[in-house]
Amino acid sequence: MRFDLVRETLSKTTLGGIGVGARVNLERSLRVGDLMGGHLVQGHVDGVGAVERVQEGGDFRVWVRPPWELMKYMIPKGSICIDGVSLTLAGVDPVGGAGAVQVALIPVTLEATTLGDLEPGHRVNIEADAMAKTMVHYMEHFGEGKG
Repeated sequence: MRFDLVRETLSKTTLGGIGVGARVNLERSLRVGDLMGGHLVQGHVDGVGAVERVQEGGDFRVWVRPPWELMKYMIPKGSICIDGVSLTLAGVDPVGGAGAVQVALIPVTLEATTLGDLEPGHRVNIEADAMAKTMVHYMEHFGEGKG
């Protein structure tokens, strides 16, 4: 498959640094009337994070450090999209101004996506939960005592 990318995508994602033939995660858009079996994902990368730690085995987990400005959207048991894969946040640690999040990966996700190849130091594309972004935006701009 071939894809076109605009400059903004190349400047705000990890896609500008991958080579020809590299594996990426792609999912077809949901059509009206389709059964939705996961989280709402818009496909808009909010920032690039870094893999901090990977725990392999029966309880496969990945710790990622998103850009600090995205931590306000990270909610325990909320959703996050990492490299195009919608996941549930298994842990959120906002401590110290340089927070991290944790996701648990099941075997089917490891087999069907590139997430099983992640290692500490890998840069990953992050899309924060759309509902969390909406709520935070509203409260920051129109919440109590505003607007």
